[in-house]
Amino acid sequence: MERIDDDELRRWLREDAPHGDLTTRALHLGDRAGQLRFEARTSMRVAVVEEAARLFELCGCDAIVVRGSGSEAQPGDPLLTATGPASGLLLAWKVAQTAVETASGIASEAARIIALLRDAGFGQPLACTRKNWPGGRALAARGVWAGGAVMHRLGLSETLLVFPEHRSFLAPTEIVSSMKALRSAQPEKKLVVEVGSVDEAMCFAQAGAEVLQLERFSPAALTALRQRLDAAALRPLLAPAGGVTAANALDYARAGADFLVSSAPYFAPPADVKVVIGPSRH
Repeated sequence: MERIDDDELRRWLREDAPHGDLTTRALHLGDRAGQLRFEARTSMRVAVVEEAARLFELCGCDAIVVRGSGSEAQPGDPLLTATGPASGLLLAWKVAQTAVETASGIASEAARIIALLRDAGFGQPLACTRKNWPGGRALAARGVWAGGAVMHRLGLSETLLVFPEHRSFLAPTEIVSSMKALRSAQPEKKLVVEVGSVDEAMCFAQAGAEVLQLERFSPAALTALRQRLDAAALRPLLAPAGGVTAANALDYARAGADFLVSSAPYFAPPADVKVVIGPSRH
């Protein structure tokens, strides 16, 4: 997995300390040698520890990743260590801790949903939406990937997803022809259409939609749609979206979903990382 680039990491540091660390400077702690350790306070799926280590390096410290992204950690397990001047350790400390806690919370919830599916014998992927906080896409995506899920969309630029909001600008008589024209104009892209009812789904399946994103469908409605599609010899992929969580993921899998679309991991509590900082002991 590629690491978040240094320009972005430096931006995080500048946001937190645009003119340096006043407290550390005023206490004249800068050159004192220190050490730091991150530990898991609770069970978690670890994410962005590599970025955390790089933040310390950008602040003039040496850092070692003990448990990398995608690994499991239990309470008390070390995640990373760092040594260097107190000024660097204290400058990177909270930015690095918050990044690991946030991304590991996402990873842990994604992993939990996937484990529920796999333990019940279902192999459907979990695809996480772009509904994360502005400016946080890279961090959120790394949490998703560390949790074993995939990104539904990284943004608007690389995928075709026709929402009802797009269709509101088209006359009813234009919709079917517009879908066919879209497929012709973008032959390398799958045509994904969000629908809100079984009848609407059938209409767009007949118009050539390759993926139907089922907004707020119940599992029963998904099953009914699958039966109608089978009867019509149509086989678009079915992806329930909107309100898909650990509480109902199995219901959608049993109903015949091809994959699940969810924002739930972004709203999970952050993981809890204990940080121990102090002077070096030689």
